[in-house]
Amino acid sequence: MMIDWNNFTPWASLSGGVLLGLASALFILVNGRILGISGIIGGLFRPKSGDVGWRLSFMLGLLAAPLLHTLVAGPTAARIDAGWVTVVIAGLLVGVGTRYGAGCTSGHGVCGLSRLSPRSLVATLAFMGAGFLTVFLARHALGS
Repeated sequence: MMIDWNNFTPWASLSGGVLLGLASALFILVNGRILGISGIIGGLFRPKSGDVGWRLSFMLGLLAAPLLHTLVAGPTAARIDAGWVTVVIAGLLVGVGTRYGAGCTSGHGVCGLSRLSPRSLVATLAFMGAGFLTVFLARHALGS
């Protein structure tokens, strides 16, 4: 295995992880809710009284952040090493897995593990294992 030193970004990754951890901790401390994207989006489809405002604000923040980054740092070329069919199938599988697993990777991997949730540990092991297996099969066994 070779490390791509030109694209190796440990400090940006570390700072992003720290910010995500702090945001998750503050969100649960202030709101008493878990910072899982699928749960926040799902709550928009079956809204409760007084719930829509903060959910929409959160989603607008998720959309505004990359736009702000583009204004500050300039545009970044996206590179996806897969065809559109693969991307669509992968997206659908992630959506099915999110529903089946009762939460998304951010909800289980960041928030659930930090709360020592056994269900989140199993879910995180399952999606990480599936990801490892998929990459191994796609890059080594199938040779794509």
